[in-house]
Amino acid sequence: MPPHRSKSEKNDGMEKQLRRDPYEVLGVSRNSTDQEIKSAYRKMALKYHPDKNANDPVAADMFKEVTFSYNILSDPDKRRQYDTAGFEAVEADNQELELDLSSLGAVNTMFAALFSKLGVPIKTTVSATVLEEALNGVVNIQPLLLGQPVSRKVEKQCAHFYSVEITEEEARDGFVCRVQSPDKSKFKLLYFDLEENGGLSLALQEDSAKTGKVTSAGMYFLGFPVYRLDQTVNSVAAAKDPDTAFFKKLDGFQPCEVTELKPGTHFFAVYGDNFFKSVSYTIEAICTSPFIEEKENLRAVEAEILSKRVELSKFETEYREVLAQFTDMTSRYTKEMQEIDELLKQRNEIHASYTNVPPSKRSSSRIRRKGASKEAKEDGEARERKHSTRDRTKKKKWYNIHLKIDKRKQPC
Repeated sequence: MPPHRSKSEKNDGMEKQLRRDPYEVLGVSRNSTDQEIKSAYRKMALKYHPDKNANDPVAADMFKEVTFSYNILSDPDKRRQYDTAGFEAVEADNQELELDLSSLGAVNTMFAALFSKLGVPIKTTVSATVLEEALNGVVNIQPLLLGQPVSRKVEKQCAHFYSVEITEEEARDGFVCRVQSPDKSKFKLLYFDLEENGGLSLALQEDSAKTGKVTSAGMYFLGFPVYRLDQTVNSVAAAKDPDTAFFKKLDGFQPCEVTELKPGTHFFAVYGDNFFKSVSYTIEAICTSPFIEEKENLRAVEAEILSKRVELSKFETEYREVLAQFTDMTSRYTKEMQEIDELLKQRNEIHASYTNVPPSKRSSSRIRRKGASKEAKEDGEARERKHSTRDRTKKKKWYNIHLKIDKRKQPC
């Protein structure tokens, strides 16, 4: 007889059966690049975003399905697992969702800020309003000249857009766009593709990270593969175990989708990602032609980091085995030490019992010793009297010998 299943279990089973292929949901092929998958996701997420489809359950379900599909295909490991064994190989319930802070409301935003302050990693996404305005081409774009930094302040969940002109020579030499916030505010550096209708679609984003006394983010288009470090990868699991934090430290070191820019106009934006306050920042675009040595150093260092990531994976297995042995030895060490301490304690107590005797016990002990000595003395006297009596008896018998004398033989 088959086991009874609850209603919720049946619903979960039906949902798993009704799940569509993530590639089909996002409208991409199985050999699509990461950039194609990301672009398709952002367009669909913007289309079905709850802010644009209030009280529409169909759109809400589609938004969840699109997000769920992207969470699988955007992670190289999960994508490989899905391609090999389907949904069963993917931990669906543990997918991290990105929050749009502009749609949370004051109370939920306050709770999110509190959790973030307590160290709980919260991934945020760009406001749907900002993305829609960019896609419709209704944003104000300010030109950004190479080598001339611009300092401004952007409100929370808002964005400042910039355009940068790059020549063919500058594109060949390499290009960098960097943003810094002196007050350590959170922000996102965004890069947009120009659509046929004149609008802008989000193509890349880089979250700010603390670097010394500032927060910074940068995009590097150097003509060779460059990497970015996503510090939120495995951050929840890592926070529970310092060892995990160490071995997972380089898991978020992944190649950037775009490594070079073509000559022409390119569009960037700085998005205020604080919960409540605005963000002060400085943005600067740089041609990297004077930085030949720096580019080579970056290429070499990132190659070493990739090798170190492979070494960490092997080292973790060895470390876990040795750690298990060390844990066993430590447990035995503690047990042996406790047993030895207990035996020494008992020994000291016995030693102390010879000197730390209560007065009453000492008096009774002296009485017993005195009585014993008196009895021994009396026994000795009795033995002496007995021996003397025996000796007198022997002497009497010896000196009182009756001698018979024959008178007839005596001389006259």
